[in-house]
Amino acid sequence: MNHNLLKNLFTALALMAAANLTAADWVRKKAPIMSEWGEKINPDKVWTEYPRPQMVRAQWLNLNGEWDYMTDPSGVSPVKASAPPSFASGVRGIRVPFPPESELSGIGRKGDSCMWYRRRFTVPKEWKGRRVMLNFGAVDRHSIVFVNGRKAGTHTGGYDAFGFDITDMLKSGENVLVVGAYDPNDGRAACGKNGPRGDYTFTSGIWQTVWLEPVGRHHGRNSRLEVTAYADGGQLQVVAVAGSGGEKVSEATGMAGKTFFLPVPDPHLWSPDDPFLYDLKLQLKDKRGKVVDEVGSYFGMRSVGMRKIDGVMRPTLNGEFVFHLGLLDQGYWPDGIFTAPTDEALRYDIELAKRAGFNVIRKHIKVEPQRWYYHCDRLGVMVWQDMPNLWEPDGADSVAVRRQFRAELKTMIDQHASSPSIVMWVPFNERSCTQLLYRKNHQHADS
Repeated sequence: MNHNLLKNLFTALALMAAANLTAADWVRKKAPIMSEWGEKINPDKVWTEYPRPQMVRAQWLNLNGEWDYMTDPSGVSPVKASAPPSFASGVRGIRVPFPPESELSGIGRKGDSCMWYRRRFTVPKEWKGRRVMLNFGAVDRHSIVFVNGRKAGTHTGGYDAFGFDITDMLKSGENVLVVGAYDPNDGRAACGKNGPRGDYTFTSGIWQTVWLEPVGRHHGRNSRLEVTAYADGGQLQVVAVAGSGGEKVSEATGMAGKTFFLPVPDPHLWSPDDPFLYDLKLQLKDKRGKVVDEVGSYFGMRSVGMRKIDGVMRPTLNGEFVFHLGLLDQGYWPDGIFTAPTDEALRYDIELAKRAGFNVIRKHIKVEPQRWYYHCDRLGVMVWQDMPNLWEPDGADSVAVRRQFRAELKTMIDQHASSPSIVMWVPFNERSCTQLLYRKNHQHADS
């Protein structure tokens, strides 16, 4: 026998086995209707834009792209798992961040509320000595995260961003990330159109960008103008610098965790006709004055209110009545369902509304990725932001359901309040509003 041939055969079989263990192949699927962006999508470059425009770090690692994926037919929520599964059988390739119900994900599934994802990654060598954060734009709805077999944490809520410090779970070389997700689709959560009624295609799992970024041992977790910078640990100084066109406009300092004000002389006000945005740089400094964290951001200066004009209560922007002429935006895509095919696609509808003469978009019972609000801020479109509604708020656990709803409403506002384009928060609509009013009226009638 030809020993070289035999050796080559065993080598090929070993490589094939290794490939099966490493990742399942992703298969491109076509939806009945494909958007022009979905037709042209580059599967090797999926949602490459930095996902958090109001808190940008220079170094980051995008984890979008090809992952391993499998469903759990047991119907047991992955959140209850004490360890990740073995991925021994039934593994397919999925394109994150598209939900598995979409054709752009490569799955196009129906049914199955429990799912598992797996991806391998290597932390860049230049991040050595820094803390590593794992961030999720959104996972619908209950999720659990394991890194190298160790539990990083859990999260509940299908529309808000979350993350974990995974530094102590990492090892040199290749690391394994496993994410479990479970969405019972029972209407007893803030689900909006992604609910049990069936008018829209139900989606679940990871549907926004996943990424890593290095931070200092002490680092900022969030920032907003007035300015309040929340930081992890220590008596840290915050330096805020506002700029415009490369020129410094204003600078102020404060302490982490405490509100201070950044004066902006003769402010250039934001409006749909003139969507002016200031640049903002935030630095976190330790007692020696060393910068331990730095993020880039932006802000707009504007006021929103109500006042009587000719005896009629009117909405005002910067003290003046501005007529709200707008569209109801469902936020669905024929091929990506909950997730737009590309950032260009996400931006297109906003640009089209603006060109058509509208100045408002009502984001209907859905919360978009932060880049959507960035485009509204930059292009000059006011936003009415709905809270995704409940479909079945009543029952034996109604108190817990409503408590969770209020918690997610607060999180939504906290995460998006700094966008100057948002001029209205709509907490109740459709069935959730009807149910609450029905209950309130019957309580009055009974009393």
